Amino acid sequence: MQAMILAAGFGTRLLPFTKLRPKPLFPLLNEPLLLLTVRHLQAAGFDHIIVNCHYLKEQIVSALSGVSGVHIQEEETVLGTGGGLRMALKHMRDEPLLVTNADIYHSVDLADLYSTHGRDGASVTMAMHNYWRFNTVCVENDRIVTFSPMVSGNCLAFTGIHVLNPEVLCTIPLCQEYSIIDRYRCLLEEGKKISALRVDGCSWTDMGTVEDYLALHGQLLRNEIPLWNEFKNVQESPFLFHRDVVSGGGEFKDWVCVGRAQLAEKVCLQRCVVWDGAELSCGSIHHDMLLV
Repeated sequence: MQAMILAAGFGTRLLPFTKLRPKPLFPLLNEPLLLLTVRHLQAAGFDHIIVNCHYLKEQIVSALSGVSGVHIQEEETVLGTGGGLRMALKHMRDEPLLVTNADIYHSVDLADLYSTHGRDGASVTMAMHNYWRFNTVCVENDRIVTFSPMVSGNCLAFTGIHVLNPEVLCTIPLCQEYSIIDRYRCLLEEGKKISALRVDGCSWTDMGTVEDYLALHGQLLRNEIPLWNEFKNVQESPFLFHRDVVSGGGEFKDWVCVGRAQLAEKVCLQRCVVWDGAELSCGSIHHDMLLV
């Protein structure tokens, strides 16, 4: 099975932190989300994985260096979701392709989505759920009707996970910025079928804002949502500290995740994520913050 991880975006909603590293490399429980996603796909049976990159692409290339089964596509210009997929067409096998965003954490059964695709002759199968913040796609009888919200009709949210037949990419202009949703709109106009697979009940987080990023850590550390088996630092505690953290002792409340950081004496942390390299001064108090 083959898959592609879309990892070329700028992550503007996470500025200024995305000036330091691209969003796909934001650590989740002290491990880069992109590497976790690659391992998660491989565990599900995907042995050929394409990863595209543009913004701070040198960091992504370095992070994936030596990872077997992964092809890295460096994009010199902004190509968008459709343009990136079109450029990758030459690297794809003649079989369906699973596509996922690089900034989401979820419990969707990827192997099931892949095997479900195409049973009813669909060109694309999209994983959809009821998520009020993003309910903009109209679905009827397990088919996508329109990508514009309607007053009447069942509107759902696109998870960013979908399976497509590679031939649908052939008409996308090469080396131009293009949205894959625009291509899907054209498919509907052509009378082609786009299936909607409901994944309600699965956990799902779009790591688009600092608030979302912190909330995801809290849910994972409090065991409120499933932990991927690919995490190396699983523990039964809401307080996760890297083994190389330097700490003078402090007070920790609710949940905390600390990377290779230096914590001076009497530091107080509550619902915080601390990245590698951070230095927290003596007696400082932090809550609901990402610290770098």
